[in-house]
Formats: sequence, structure tokens, C-alpha cells
Amino acid sequence: MTAARTDATGGAGCTTAELPCVPESVARARALVSSVLTGWGLEDDLAHVGEVIVSELMTNVVDHTETHLTEVVIERQVDSTVRIQVSDRSHVAPRMEKATDDAECGRGLRLVDALCVRWGYDPNGGGKVTWAEIKAPAGGGR
Repeated sequence: MTAARTDATGGAGCTTAELPCVPESVARARALVSSVLTGWGLEDDLAHVGEVIVSELMTNVVDHTETHLTEVVIERQVDSTVRIQVSDRSHVAPRMEKATDDAECGRGLRLVDALCVRWGYDPNGGGKVTWAEIKAPAGGGR
């Protein structure tokens, strides 16, 4: 089940969706971010970066937490920053791993770190929200 809510005003906007924490939801989160950023008139490259970021954040929730339902938020702030965030029920802080050359996992947050202007997490009563911010070009979008 996906429940999406969109609120857009002026240069800012926000879309929220609830997704089950299953592997199939990673693709749904990517499609959501792509659709929202494209709908805001942001360039394709930024939409692709957003897709990779939400894919990594969502995969971490699916693979490393006991969360059943997550909230994905895409927020465009008035300063042209786009924040992508994913919530989970775990209180364990996300951390970048040092993956070996032949490792099949462990590079996700390093990739997020390379693609965004900043990332982090905010603890909340039920777990945490992990987020990443990307910068839209000045004057870009609707």
C-alpha cells in the first residue's frame, strides 16, 4: 500500500509517501522521487541523483531494520535544496562502512555522501529519519 500526499507552494513543496519495507518498495521510492523532481521541473540529472539517493536510503531500511512501514519525504525548500528522507524504527545510527573491493554491499552511504551536499539522521521517539540534501540549480524548476 502506498499513500502519497503532495503539498507545493511557490518555490517550496513536499511529497510524502508511506511504503512497506520490502525490496519492491525500493523501485517504488525511486519512481516517486523521479516523478516528483521531474514534476517540479528539475533537470533529469538531478532526478537521477535523487533516485540513487532514495534507493540507497530505502535499501538500508529494508535490509538493516525491523521496520514494517516507512515514510519517504521529498521536500523542496525555498533555497532550491531538495531533501530526501526515509524513516525507520531502528535507533542504530547509520554509518559509512569501509567495503573491501570484492564486497557486495557496504558502499551505499559512501555513494550518498558523494552525491549530496550533506546527509545525516535525526533520532525521533520511534526510531530515526535518515536524510540527504541535493542542490537544484538556481532558478531551476517551477
